[in-house]
Amino acid sequence: MASKAAASTVPSDVAASATAAAAAATAAAAAAKPKRVRTGCLTCRERHLKCDEGVPDCQNCKKSNRECKRGVRLNFIDTTIKTPPITPPIEEWDVVFQDESREIASEYRGGLSRYTALGSDTDVIPKEEPPFDFSDTMIQAPVLAHQQLPSQQPFPQAAMDGYPASIQIQDAGQDPHQRHNSVNSDSTFSSHTIGANSVSSYTNAKQTLTPPSETRDTLTDPEELLFMQVFVEEVGIWMDSMDPYKHFSRLLPFDSLGEPMLLNAFLACGARHLILVNPAYHEDKALHYYDVATRILLRQLQNPYRDTVICATTAVILNVYELMCERALQRMNHIAGARALIKECGWNAQSTGVGAACFWLNVGMELLSCLRFNWQLAWNPDDWGLDIDFSRPTGPGREEIWTYRVMWILAKVANFQASTTARPSDPQQDPMRMQSRYEEWKRLKDWCDAWDSSIPRTMQPLGRLHSYQQRSKSLFPEVWLIKRATVVARIFYHTAFILLSQTNPLASVSQQEMQEMQEMRTINARETCGIVAHVKDRGVASVALRSIHHAGECLIARNEQEEVLTIVTKIHKETGWRIQFVIDDLIKKWGWNDQNNFEQQPQMSTMMAQQSSMVQQNYAPQFQQQAQGISTSLPPAPPIKAMPKAGVVNPMLAKADFSQPIHPYQSYYVAPNHHPAQQNQFGHF
Repeated sequence: MASKAAASTVPSDVAASATAAAAAATAAAAAAKPKRVRTGCLTCRERHLKCDEGVPDCQNCKKSNRECKRGVRLNFIDTTIKTPPITPPIEEWDVVFQDESREIASEYRGGLSRYTALGSDTDVIPKEEPPFDFSDTMIQAPVLAHQQLPSQQPFPQAAMDGYPASIQIQDAGQDPHQRHNSVNSDSTFSSHTIGANSVSSYTNAKQTLTPPSETRDTLTDPEELLFMQVFVEEVGIWMDSMDPYKHFSRLLPFDSLGEPMLLNAFLACGARHLILVNPAYHEDKALHYYDVATRILLRQLQNPYRDTVICATTAVILNVYELMCERALQRMNHIAGARALIKECGWNAQSTGVGAACFWLNVGMELLSCLRFNWQLAWNPDDWGLDIDFSRPTGPGREEIWTYRVMWILAKVANFQASTTARPSDPQQDPMRMQSRYEEWKRLKDWCDAWDSSIPRTMQPLGRLHSYQQRSKSLFPEVWLIKRATVVARIFYHTAFILLSQTNPLASVSQQEMQEMQEMRTINARETCGIVAHVKDRGVASVALRSIHHAGECLIARNEQEEVLTIVTKIHKETGWRIQFVIDDLIKKWGWNDQNNFEQQPQMSTMMAQQSSMVQQNYAPQFQQQAQGISTSLPPAPPIKAMPKAGVVNPMLAKADFSQPIHPYQSYYVAPNHHPAQQNQFGHF
């Protein structure tokens, strides 16, 4: 029995050993088998080779001299379109079926072409997307001399008075424009906006990626029509203050009928203006259109075959929306993004068409901001590419080129003033530097004098009345300038002289120089106030507000100071822009006490109430009852933080370039596959 038992155990031991050996062999084979490469190039995948995942080119592609293609390749297998099953109606639910396969496929080369034409009976109902979180898109503030700005932190309230902030995006319910296709349109702007040379080599490739967007003939929704009218009549006019072709108020609104991203940006600005001038309107509509436009823009920035012109133009408009917002600044989502997209398109002072309109609006807004905070411009005026040859004739009807030139001079003067603040000169310790600064100051003043003596007759005043000749009883002279660009140019000209009178290096050591600068300051301040007090064109309000702020600080007479406050209040009535920071700065500069400040408030409040009543009568009172029942839950204003010191380069735009390692739209931006500078060649129209 024992021998039988021993014999029976031998086979079981042998079997166990064999099983263990087989398992070990399987494990060794699995370990020896190469792992599947997950991030290899598409070229090696097509050749069925193992890729070493080297960047920018792997070793296989280097050896075979092949293009190392990168990306994600998807196979669209099931492209059958089926009708959704019939669902019995339920009173409590609103059931719809959504098919996003076309939208996803359109973002890949050849993906959409696998689907059959979409009929009206199989229309896709897009879903309501959650709002984007911009926390990853913001450019971090640069490290400044003696001052480090916290990254991803809001700017202080005091830093952006008058340049109100963007706010957290709120989802405001169903959007009437969500049936627009959210991917890039097959066409850019219409032929009257972009010249005939705008057709580029990437058009055919882009058509295979993107379906045509819905194009309207007219706006038929009453609410959309109201907001577009407000934009054209109230917002677009000052955006076009230096544009001879009035792109934003006359041309682009027609192009927006075929571009949902552009249309929603316009509607957001129109709705935002109504909020500023009429308290009966609430923020939900403006936020909603802003959210939709931003969402489409961020999606387009991920498409390498996008239309960079439409993206840049939309970002500029959304930047204007953010400047119009009246909440404390939390983040400026598009201020750096618009600048980066403008540079990506290669737009500068030599551009024409919509590129010129966006460039001059963008640098103009930066100039006004730098004048407010005494910063240097991030875009150096010497890099604008502007022709400053004053001897070259321009002919009638070309007043805008002289507006650009005096704006260039004012930008140089602003940088000079900011650099003086950053490093004040001590005449006793640094006489050579003071002499160098004076030579630079004299060169800037000579440019101003040369500009004034070279401008055409159409840019000079057509009439002038002294204060005792006027029916308006104004204390300032009435200067009659006809064209809007001429008014803006003349305001820039006098503002430049006001700044020069405050930065003459010799004024601190020469009594005669000090008296001459005082006289220069007073004359140009009264001229600025006279122009702004009598101008009836609302399109110059944004420029007038900043200039009269500088001019008002130079006035000494109490009655003239009081009239300046009246002029500022008038600008508020016409635009809705916040003016309290201007009033506070002026009162502090003039040395008025708190009682004087208190006496001004009832009059201002009464005028604001009258303006609100007027707007309620003019703009669609049928929407007021709807607006009154809506409330928003915006986050509270952030605490006031330390201001960046005066004299630094504009910290909001110092890094606004996609070539920087930290740039705007960080988590969304994909470089275009075509050269932006060759995409559109603008022409006059």
